[in-house]
Amino acid sequence: MLMKAIEELRIAIIVSSEDYASSKWCLEEVVKIMECKEQRNLTVLPVFYKVEPRVVRKGRMSYRRALNKHESNFRKDSEKVKRWKKALSNAGNLSGWHLNDEDESKLIQEIVKRISSHLDRAPLHVAKHRLG
Repeated sequence: MLMKAIEELRIAIIVSSEDYASSKWCLEEVVKIMECKEQRNLTVLPVFYKVEPRVVRKGRMSYRRALNKHESNFRKDSEKVKRWKKALSNAGNLSGWHLNDEDESKLIQEIVKRISSHLDRAPLHVAKHRLG
């Protein structure tokens, strides 16, 4: 059901965090998003939340540890892990936002403006002190 919903998106936001690669569900989603980007020209906006884009792109640090663990768990299905690595690499190469300790609400406003302009709609108001 989630994969069908991804197929119907006009814009996808991938929020990569330090533990993102440890979730096989997140990895399956990023594969599907990147497939839709290639096949249907889906607009993909990456947010690198407290993780460097090169860590995502090159599979370093926490991403390397998580992918190595997946490789040992999925020995019989190594193609799955290869697809995950390729999708992460492609997502890490996209231009997006990198957030460390900056004001999250400013980033959210930037994202809302970018999406609104892409959808040709007036920007929505986002509260200054937004949670989460």
